[in-house]
Amino acid sequence: GGLVYFYLYARRVKRPGAGMYDVRGRWQRPDSGALQTPVAQLVCNFSAPVGDKPALLTHDDVITLFHEFGHGLHHLLTQVDELAVAGISGVEWDAVELPSQFMENFCWEWDVLSRMTAHVDSGEPLPRALFERMLAAKNFEFALFDLRIHAEPGAAGRVQAVLDEVRAEVSVNPPPAYNRFQHSFSHIFAGGYSAGYYSYKWAEVLSADAFAAFEEEGVFSPAVGQRYRREILEAGGSRPALESFTAFRGRAPSIDALLRHQGMA
Repeated sequence: GGLVYFYLYARRVKRPGAGMYDVRGRWQRPDSGALQTPVAQLVCNFSAPVGDKPALLTHDDVITLFHEFGHGLHHLLTQVDELAVAGISGVEWDAVELPSQFMENFCWEWDVLSRMTAHVDSGEPLPRALFERMLAAKNFEFALFDLRIHAEPGAAGRVQAVLDEVRAEVSVNPPPAYNRFQHSFSHIFAGGYSAGYYSYKWAEVLSADAFAAFEEEGVFSPAVGQRYRREILEAGGSRPALESFTAFRGRAPSIDALLRHQGMA
């Protein structure tokens, strides 16, 4: 058991972006034997409802919600009673994004989106043609930008130029030249992701291969879902992430699913 609090709408006093915060971890107290259950907070910055209209989410918003909820599930469903390795605690940096990016895959499945989307006025689901165009637009922009500004001598003095070069190389629909996304891309200078944003792509090898198990058996397969919960989510940081992955898939990770998801194979 555990609790998750949702803090989804933008407010003037909130920091930008989104995140899952582990308010409290699972822990069996050594003094009393009482079990402390986990508590998570999911924070986003979605546009709030206006008037009698509901809150409207873009596809990127849905991906963000699924991503952070993946972290939340990892934290809440742990069955480990030692605080230091329960839930997301103690998970290697290269694998901590596995459960979050795993959940993102559901946002790229037509069987899922066609059931959960609706036009605010007509109630019609997302058009299949638009879905296909969205599939074609996934890219490596953030990770390549992060690596280049940290690895290349002199890059600190030409941040905009580096970003423009990256976008020219990988973006399907580059933003206008006046865009200054990098000024608020806090991962590259705050927290633990500086020169480590590639870990998202590294973990995506694992998450894509894990999701391939659902593609093989059906994205709504209860059996695969229970196995994923048992071997990945419940294990937390109590054993190496590679052991957890191998227990789930029955083999070592393969890059094939990621290449397929990225349209490279």
